[in-house]
Amino acid sequence: MREAAASTTSELRAEVASAVPRHVAVIMDGNGRWAESKGLARTEGHRQGEATLAEVVRAADGLGIGWFTAYGFSTENWSRPPTEVNFILGLHKNIFARRLEMHRNNVRIRCIGRPVSGTSRLPRRILREMEESVELTKANTGLTFTLAFDYGAREELLYATRKLLEAHRREGTEIDERSFARCLYDPEMPPVDLLVRTSGEQRLSNFLLWQSVGAPFYVTPTYWPDFGGAELEAAITWWRRSPGAPASNT
Repeated sequence: MREAAASTTSELRAEVASAVPRHVAVIMDGNGRWAESKGLARTEGHRQGEATLAEVVRAADGLGIGWFTAYGFSTENWSRPPTEVNFILGLHKNIFARRLEMHRNNVRIRCIGRPVSGTSRLPRRILREMEESVELTKANTGLTFTLAFDYGAREELLYATRKLLEAHRREGTEIDERSFARCLYDPEMPPVDLLVRTSGEQRLSNFLLWQSVGAPFYVTPTYWPDFGGAELEAAITWWRRSPGAPASNT
């Protein structure tokens, strides 16, 4: 039985490696519930969630995924208790502190959200970490890891609309889908091929509304702190078997 299980795992790994989505986006949900289910403070769930994100970025890189975008902190998260908000912000500072490891692995770090529009509410220390991470890794050619931070899709769409209208008034830029896409927070970001949400919730939660049109939506009951490389592989295997998925999207 063990040999059969090992063989099945090897076959799945080979299948996953043979064709992967170009862009995987993840709504990391369930940190607080994970902690509460174990009798821990909610902050412990966020702490484990940060470690999980680092692990999943490594797994995505190893699988040959080109773009990996994670929903780190939404514009709605500011409504949480101040102590929880400050704790989450502190943990995400740790993500950027991992930039040297990512840089060694040829990972390019990018950020999308209100900081791009110059209206961020984030502490200066977080903005500095973001800026240094993006600058250090900007020439890397491996996985592009994007952290959506102080991000809301509605705000991004409003930002793009204002930017496009200004370009139209100033230069006569044509207003169409292509020109609108060039005004988003990151014009180079490709469409999402696979959207993943943990904890069983089936909501987009104001995340990448423009970029995710048509993307298969994979929902797992697993809380984010328990989501790892094996779960990512399972999501990609599901994607490959979903209707309309290309045989190869590398």
